[in-house]
Amino acid sequence: MRRDLLAELLALRDLPHRRVVGLMSGTSADGIDAAAVQITGHGIDTEVQLLGFTSVPLDQQLKHRIWALPDGRSANICELNFMLGEAFAQAAIAVARVAGLGLDQLHLVGSHGQTARHQPAGPLHGHGSTLQIGEGAVIAERTSLPVICDFRVGDVAAGGQGAPLIPLVDHLLFRLADKVRVMLNLGGIANVTVLDPDPARIVAFDTGPANMALDAVARAASGGAQTCDHEGQMARRGRLDRTLLDDLLAMPYLSQPPPKSTGREMFGREFVYPLLDRYDGRLDDLAATLTHFTVETIGQAFDRFILPGAGEVSDLLVSGGGVHNKALMELLSRRLHPIPVRSLAEQGMDPDAKEAIGFAVLANESLFASPGNIPHATGARGPRVLGKIVLPPL
Repeated sequence: MRRDLLAELLALRDLPHRRVVGLMSGTSADGIDAAAVQITGHGIDTEVQLLGFTSVPLDQQLKHRIWALPDGRSANICELNFMLGEAFAQAAIAVARVAGLGLDQLHLVGSHGQTARHQPAGPLHGHGSTLQIGEGAVIAERTSLPVICDFRVGDVAAGGQGAPLIPLVDHLLFRLADKVRVMLNLGGIANVTVLDPDPARIVAFDTGPANMALDAVARAASGGAQTCDHEGQMARRGRLDRTLLDDLLAMPYLSQPPPKSTGREMFGREFVYPLLDRYDGRLDDLAATLTHFTVETIGQAFDRFILPGAGEVSDLLVSGGGVHNKALMELLSRRLHPIPVRSLAEQGMDPDAKEAIGFAVLANESLFASPGNIPHATGARGPRVLGKIVLPPL
């Protein structure tokens, strides 16, 4: 007798809780973060328990093909879409193992995929477009689980930026009843969510680069042996180039008001490679200057777009790989003083796992046909249920 896969999917909503795998690969393309979580409820009643987390490195061939996507031919993108689908599926299997669960004990997968190209609506690109790869059908085939993926396109189709994608999750999990809190994720790109007690006043946008350019400097300086500036050691050794910093801070994106988003197209190879050539032999100085640049773009975002509307901010909770960069975090604390700058770990959540957890939560919201975007934050015409559903094999 043939299974009714759609009925099985909808029946997940009646369970007391759902065990969901969230998958995420960011603009740095250093690996796939996978979180297995137990989710109770949905919407403002959402409760999350982390069951297991792992980060699965991408092999060098895949990394180089991802970094080459801006120059990619359709055949390369087509093949990479399925190769990354395999990699995401293996990450889901790996995190199930870490959590001590069989795949048959999981209910759902939420996968962001890997951004191949992101061109949000605006003066640079006109009508917005975006492309995430990491084929959901491959994940469903390998795990025998329903997959909800490709979350960004629904918001972009509605005229939004399609990014950041996690503000709703921030609101569901970290809102305060009577204070303004700001969430900062330091991935390849830095993005903020301003959590106001009034949901209609939530603001979220990409401030600029975080680890993307810094990782490229670390790879160049170490001949590929180092994938990041470990604890900010290069930045500490280097000297700030004030002229370069001032030039970078004049980039038009930084003064553009939100809603706005950015990515590898602006702060990837075309941004950092000329700097690597220019600072050959002085890469510590470049690391120091780019670290100051990241901090100052965040500081100016607060000055221009956050503090005028939010007033007093209770605290800033930081997640993403940048939270481990001590030089970056110390500079950020000084720049934003007296706002307390804290790691998300102080709230009991692994700061490395937050984005992957976020896509598990977004998949859960989509399961209940609940909107996953915050329209006034992204600029979309209205709330939209995000993601595409891939059913498992019969």
